[in-house]
Formats: sequence, structure tokens, C-alpha cells
Amino acid sequence: MPSLFGSNPSSSDPANDTVPSPSSSCSSSSSPDMWNYFFVPMLLCLTKELSLAKAQTSTGLLLPSQRGDGSADDSLISFSSCANADPKLYYRPVIGILSHPGDGASGRLNNDTNASYIAASYVKFVEAAGARVIPLIYNEPEKILFQKLELVNGVLFTGGWSKYGLYYDIAKRIFKKVIEKNDRGDHFPLYAVCLGFELLTMIISEVSTSHYPTFF
Repeated sequence: MPSLFGSNPSSSDPANDTVPSPSSSCSSSSSPDMWNYFFVPMLLCLTKELSLAKAQTSTGLLLPSQRGDGSADDSLISFSSCANADPKLYYRPVIGILSHPGDGASGRLNNDTNASYIAASYVKFVEAAGARVIPLIYNEPEKILFQKLELVNGVLFTGGWSKYGLYYDIAKRIFKKVIEKNDRGDHFPLYAVCLGFELLTMIISEVSTSHYPTFF
């Protein structure tokens, strides 16, 4: 007769079969209780730590000169971490878009006129990113143009066709201003699209504009 699990393998007598002791069944039933005794204090400690961390959110790290007596070992001073935003200020960035010669109409690709335009798609492109737009009219008085350049947070050169004459000269001067601002540590991006990127390569390479065809 096959022996039962836990029986003496040298005997097939059912009387010699091993019966689980009461102590083993008791220990197995008490195992969940032991884990409960372990986890409950740990959860209490974790809850306490989270509460302390939440209470310290208004406490910042101060320089030694900002502490009580100037000592680096002083306890941190609680203070309001950030002042309320001034409702009179507008925090969206402002991007200047350089206008392009012409009126934007089909068949009017010439820069003999004083008209200039900015395609609406570029304005919508900038506004979709959360910024506002200021037009930089390429042929307006230079004093006004470069005053507006000081009021924006970045510049966009659009696509188009004109890459010589006054338009090229103004784009080159704006590019140099952008380089100066970034060299001073003022983050001032310049984003160029299509013709705008061509202008950048021409300006940086310092190749005469006469080497380039009028239209692409």
C-alpha cells in the first residue's frame, strides 16, 4: 500500500503515518498575524514621514546671509516660497516676426514696393505655442525696428523669396544682435524657416549675395 505524504517510508502501516503536529498548524495560522505586526508600524512611520514632508513645502534653502545670524548651521527659516503673480503683468513670451517684402499676393514677387507682409500661418504657428507676436517691419525706421527688438524674447525669420538688398541687410543686423544677446547670457532664440534658414547660411558664410540666384 502506498505510503501517505509525510509517512515513514520504511513502513506501509497506516498506524505509522505522520500526522501534522498542532504546533505546526498553529504557526502557519499565525503567520499573517506576524506580517501584520511588521507592516502596521512601518506604514505608520511612512505616513509620519509624508506628513512632515508636506509640512515643509513652504520651507526653502537660504543662503548664509539670509539666515538668522548668518551661520550656515542655523535652522531653516520658513517663508513663502513664491510671491503671488502680479495680475498687471503678462507672462507669455513675445516673438518678433520679420516682415517680408511685397504684399503677399500671387504674382507680386518684387521688392520695389514699400509694402511688406507676414503670412498668417507664421503668426498662428507662434500663437499656437503660447506666445504673442510683434511684427518687425523690415523697412520701417531702424530706430523703431531695433527698439522693438529689445522688447521681444525671440525672433522668427519666415520663408519667402527675397535674399538681397535692404531685407538681407536688416536680417544680418538682427542676427548680429541675437548673437550679442546670447553672448551676454540672455537666452534669445532665433527660429528660421526655409528662406530664413538660407539667409542664416549666407550671413554666417559671409558669401556675397550676388553668388545666389534671385529665385529658387
